[in-house]
Amino acid sequence: MSNATPVSTLRTLPKKQIYLTLAGVLMAMFLSSLDQTVVGTAMPRIISDLGGFTHYTWVTTAYIITMAISVPITGKLIDMYGRKRFYIAGLCIFMLASLLCGLSNTMSMLILSRGVQGFGAGIMMSNAFTVVGDLFPPSERGKYQGYMSAVFGISSVVGPTLGGFITDAISWHWVFFVNMPLALAVIVLFVFFFPDIRPQQASHRIDYWGVTTFILGIVPLMLALTWGGVDYPWLSPQITGLLAFSAAMIGLFIFIESRAEEPIIPLSLFQNRIVAVSLVVTFFTAFGMFASIVFVPLFFQGVLGATATVSGSFLTPMMLGMVTGSFISGQVLSRAGGHYKLQGIVGIGGMGVGLYLLSHMTPDTTYGQAVINIIIMGFGLGIIMPVYTIAIQNAVPYKILGVATSSVSFTRSIGGSVGLAIFGSVMNHRFAANLDSLIPPAVRTMIPAERLEALYHNPQALMSPNAQEQLKEMIMQISPAASAHFEQFMSILRQALSSALSGVFLIAFAAVVAAFIANLFLKEIPLRKSHVSDDADSYETGKA
Repeated sequence: MSNATPVSTLRTLPKKQIYLTLAGVLMAMFLSSLDQTVVGTAMPRIISDLGGFTHYTWVTTAYIITMAISVPITGKLIDMYGRKRFYIAGLCIFMLASLLCGLSNTMSMLILSRGVQGFGAGIMMSNAFTVVGDLFPPSERGKYQGYMSAVFGISSVVGPTLGGFITDAISWHWVFFVNMPLALAVIVLFVFFFPDIRPQQASHRIDYWGVTTFILGIVPLMLALTWGGVDYPWLSPQITGLLAFSAAMIGLFIFIESRAEEPIIPLSLFQNRIVAVSLVVTFFTAFGMFASIVFVPLFFQGVLGATATVSGSFLTPMMLGMVTGSFISGQVLSRAGGHYKLQGIVGIGGMGVGLYLLSHMTPDTTYGQAVINIIIMGFGLGIIMPVYTIAIQNAVPYKILGVATSSVSFTRSIGGSVGLAIFGSVMNHRFAANLDSLIPPAVRTMIPAERLEALYHNPQALMSPNAQEQLKEMIMQISPAASAHFEQFMSILRQALSSALSGVFLIAFAAVVAAFIANLFLKEIPLRKSHVSDDADSYETGKA
């Protein structure tokens, strides 16, 4: 049997239990976030073994989509039925899916297994920041949320190198198998030490229609954002159909939620000014976050001429900047009175400065200058990582802590997807237009029209030594002065790509400016020193 315990006395749990629980949460978060980065370096080998190059992106897309839809749904369910059973279930799903991924012998099986894995990761991610809210009051959460953001950053640094090492030294299958002992260790830790935090209300009504329309609204939206401008033109029937269906389902979802007894996402949540402003800021800052993670390696590799391995490693200074910023921000939030609005101004300002500097990089930019720019960007991003989660948790009743906390991760995923869709279209259009205007007539006549058209949409000669060699041999067959013309053309490609990426970073900068303006409307209230502001909001703890 469990003993009813007010939420405000959760801190009376034995310190050993609290810190072992926190250690388990950090390990689980490291596991789920590491999996998003460790697979990338193994993908070329996976494609080589399993084939299915046309489905390359689906290995990541399936994971992202299932994780995005499971986060807010889980956030509501853990408010209704408690954290422990869902956290352990998410770990078990993740572990089983990792086994299936490692055993995959076709791309279809791998993609399906990755979708299941993303579902488990979403359950874990939804619980992670919420559990910190269970264990510590708002005034103390900053330093622990900072640790969690730091874990995310560290996994981003370690992941690519670890994935490459495992793939080269053992096999790509072990990129997935390695998750199993780690997940099992966390499960054992949670079974024995994780407090079973459950609401006192015994019966609930699950909003099945809300869940259904939410999934039917979000999945087509993310598919459209993923496929648009890449697999299909933006105005194609496939993309417009997906967007129209998504809009209809989201409209129906809002209608259902406004009448549901226990809605999956309470619409009243968005009537809270602090929540609404925080989510707007999170949405727009996600543009800057994903622009830097995705396009900075492309700049180093395509414009500055770094190898693929080296270009990926240049994200490390940015992530270390993020880890440092997140740690400092969390400590300041807890120790200096919780001025999250002011910290938001500093962090968003740092992101803006970093993105503005990135937008002014050219082929003449040195590695050192570029690294300084991404460190500034990463430090600013790190400052804001714990800020808005704590602001939202501090502004809502404890009984909706799970759904309110998960709304931050969900909004960041949607913001990143929208941003990447915009960035991809802008980059492709600007690159093709710039390349067309820069190519001299003498060079244009040396390259077959179909090869030139392919380069307009895929500057592979900048990223692939084999493609460069093929292009050089083709030009040599036409002109005795091949070497000079080849170098001239490569310089033109770099200029065109640099200009296109400048456009991407400028749009990300504009989005961060919008976030900065929105942050000015954020209402700052003191961080509570207890979990709840009212005795009616009580939960019980006990053993599973």
